[in-house]
Amino acid sequence: MAVTATRKKSALDSSKRGANQVSIADLPLPDGYTAKVDLPKGYRPNAKEEYMSGEQLEYFRRKLIFWRQELVEESQQTIENLKEEVRDVGDEAERATRETENSLELRTRDRYRKLINKIDKALRRIEDGLYGYCEETDEEIGIDRLEARPIASLCLDAQERWEHRQRLIGD
Repeated sequence: MAVTATRKKSALDSSKRGANQVSIADLPLPDGYTAKVDLPKGYRPNAKEEYMSGEQLEYFRRKLIFWRQELVEESQQTIENLKEEVRDVGDEAERATRETENSLELRTRDRYRKLINKIDKALRRIEDGLYGYCEETDEEIGIDRLEARPIASLCLDAQERWEHRQRLIGD
């Protein structure tokens, strides 16, 4: 089972690196996952297809599920590492270094927790038939944007307006 998880993870990492790498459609399905649509080998969504067709939704659903699974596994590994860590460090400088490293690791895991919540929200949007459409304008978000950021819930124009408002509030 560990070998399979390693293969899935390395294949998923490869699929993130470039278009000529392994497709999400080629990865073995996670335990307990039932596909709603069979994807052809090597499938990648493209703009020539019907927008948010069954194949596209299944592709993004799998992408989100694999990403979520990867984040959960890394978080569990962090917890295990922190449990196994030796608490009795003699040197104050080494103790401070270790506490700083642990703090950074925990902040990273907190970001993962927030990201997992966004992934869950995107998965609910798929189930509700709203995925791929801007929450603000109901316009298409676009395949390229979703490929780069599968949790995107705003089209590019709406995202830019939101970021502009954030900069104004932050200043």
